[in-house]
Amino acid sequence: MIERISIADIATFDTTPEILGGLSQFNFLFGSNWTGKTTISRVIADEDNYQNCNVKWKGGTKLQPMVYNRDFVELNFNQSEELKGVFTLGEKQVDTLTKIDTAKEELNALTVKLQGLNHTLQGADGAGGKLEGSFKEKCWTQKQKHDDKLKGAFEGYRNSAEKFKEKVLQESASNSATLLSLEYLEKTSASVFGQDPMTEKTVAVIDATKLLDHETNPILEKVVVGKADVDIAVMIKKLGNSDWVREGRPFYNANDEICPFCQQSTDEAFAKSLNDYFDETFEADSQAIDCLLTNYKTDASRVQQQIVLII
Repeated sequence: MIERISIADIATFDTTPEILGGLSQFNFLFGSNWTGKTTISRVIADEDNYQNCNVKWKGGTKLQPMVYNRDFVELNFNQSEELKGVFTLGEKQVDTLTKIDTAKEELNALTVKLQGLNHTLQGADGAGGKLEGSFKEKCWTQKQKHDDKLKGAFEGYRNSAEKFKEKVLQESASNSATLLSLEYLEKTSASVFGQDPMTEKTVAVIDATKLLDHETNPILEKVVVGKADVDIAVMIKKLGNSDWVREGRPFYNANDEICPFCQQSTDEAFAKSLNDYFDETFEADSQAIDCLLTNYKTDASRVQQQIVLII
């Protein structure tokens, strides 16, 4: 049924809309000529022809209007030229009228059903009915079911069922990404929204420059031996005991030039040969080797300590 009629800027009606509201299933309009009764019937018959007029139907369901007015008479009634006063309205058989009545009853039943469905879907105020409420509840149930593992992805929509429902509808309409399994989403969520990553200290750079310098020291390429032009040099070279003899020299000097190994006295010539063999160059090279060994051990120990700290 019609709930309200708005008419403006047509016939006797001004540009300010006139509202005919509070209508019931049966309504009677009466008035003198030129007050707008026919205009109202024309708007009901075909509101699309009147841009500034509007007919509001109950439940948003528009019925087929059937208006009997002067326009209807002119279009449908024909007066016979031969028989004055006799009017015809086409061929109307009894069974056709019965079918029309039956169809009207079915139409009325469908109209009532449609109004009920609209009410269920949209609600009385158009803000959402039972179906929408049920959909919102289902969305919220799924959100709560997976909230523990996917809450990071729900951020911004976790405290409002209405916002969460709207987000679901938005993603359904615009998101064309490939659907992924729940297991994959849970693993990804745990990785992305899990515990904050820890900041580790930068691994110290091991500086082995000094060790490499020690290993390329020129002294390592030099053969350190005593003077070859002294008489004792032939024996020392033959026996290959230069280090052994060098280590025994302090004992020889402390023992009043008596050999510490054989306990035999020696003459000044032997003492001079021994001193000449281990000359200043030999001593300097020997000290350089001893110093290199000490420095290498020290720097190697420092590098090992750095490696231990990293591990």
